[in-house]
Amino acid sequence: MRRIIASIVVGMAALALAGCSSTDAAKGGAASNDGEYKVAIAQYASFPPLDEAVAGFKAALSEAGLDVTYDASNAQGDQTNVNSIASKYAAGDYDLVFAIATPMAQSIAQNVVDTPVLFTAVTDPVAAELVESNEAPGYNVTGTTDMNPVAKQIDLVKQVIPDAHKVGIIYSSGEVNSQVQVKLAKAEAKKQGLEVVEKTITNTAEVQQAAQTLTGVDAIFIPTDNTVVAALDSVLQVAEEKGILTVAGEASSVNDGAALTLGLDYKTLGHQTGEMAVKILKGEAKPEAMPVEAQKTPLLVINPEAAKKQGHPIPAELMDKADKVVYQ
Repeated sequence: MRRIIASIVVGMAALALAGCSSTDAAKGGAASNDGEYKVAIAQYASFPPLDEAVAGFKAALSEAGLDVTYDASNAQGDQTNVNSIASKYAAGDYDLVFAIATPMAQSIAQNVVDTPVLFTAVTDPVAAELVESNEAPGYNVTGTTDMNPVAKQIDLVKQVIPDAHKVGIIYSSGEVNSQVQVKLAKAEAKKQGLEVVEKTITNTAEVQQAAQTLTGVDAIFIPTDNTVVAALDSVLQVAEEKGILTVAGEASSVNDGAALTLGLDYKTLGHQTGEMAVKILKGEAKPEAMPVEAQKTPLLVINPEAAKKQGHPIPAELMDKADKVVYQ
């Protein structure tokens, strides 16, 4: 369980963090009587969905009129950096720690036990052992889940390609969030009469080769997998070359060239997490009693030009239902 915390040498962590941390301001100190707050931001990697979540989070605190100093660190997808950042923030003096993406949230939760922790971009907080339950977290940790409507996303394949018979999925074998989504995708695909071809990867360098070996698939489902989305261009290149439809797990991937999604907007999700942070910082709520929240309404986002490049124009009846249409 996450409460069994390994011994960590904090001094070594500060050395390991060289080059992966930045501070927006240097007021120092924790919350004080004059209303200043110090918030740590621990980001797993830098790519659009996670960057948008951070922007939404900061916007919520700014809109609330809070005077906040941010100490931001980015692990650049490296687990050694993840652990070092968690160790650094465990030893620091912060009013709140904001952790973005499952691997980072897990490490932060294991190390930061006396400071409120909020997470976002975590698909299954219970499976990741971040909370006892989504309704009653029980620890100093809560936040927002990016569990997307996977079944409805798989259904989009049939709406665009009625005679589709095979769907490819590329995901990181080390990400719990992806394993949850793939299980859901396979269950829905079976109902739809679709065969699933899985390709697992361990780093971004393997994504393009995994995509190239997806032979005979009509579509590629791209879950909210940190490693795969960081190498999205590699998937899109193969999709265009082979005429494969791409269905994403979230909106920013459609902005960047996937064909469509019925999914999340990470800036909205980050803003929602920021609203939770405001309540904690103002002393109006405690993490252990704040249920994990989800984005209330998924958005149908379509990139018709990308779909055409992939050889599968979007049917007019589906275009008419779009909440947002992206033109490149």
